[in-house]
Amino acid sequence: MAERTRPRKKKDPNAPKRSLSAYMFFANENRDIVRAENPGVTFGQLGKLLGEKWKSLTPEDKTPYDQKAEKDKKRYEVQKAEYIKKNEEAL
Repeated sequence: MAERTRPRKKKDPNAPKRSLSAYMFFANENRDIVRAENPGVTFGQLGKLLGEKWKSLTPEDKTPYDQKAEKDKKRYEVQKAEYIKKNEEAL
């Protein structure tokens, strides 16, 4: 018997974008480099290579990405609070 699923809520296009993790900042910055070093690599393999490269970084090497993630998290929290306040006023 097929399981019933609830319809997904529509995402508000005006909602703030979620914050990125330190790994995502690293991956965005290094994706083209890893792709150039490994021509013909598939999307899945690229993700695996990026993950291995991330794991091999020292905590000191991860610090700039952690700082970017923390800054982006604060940005998201501020934008989210403004978004919620704005939507409460509209009601």
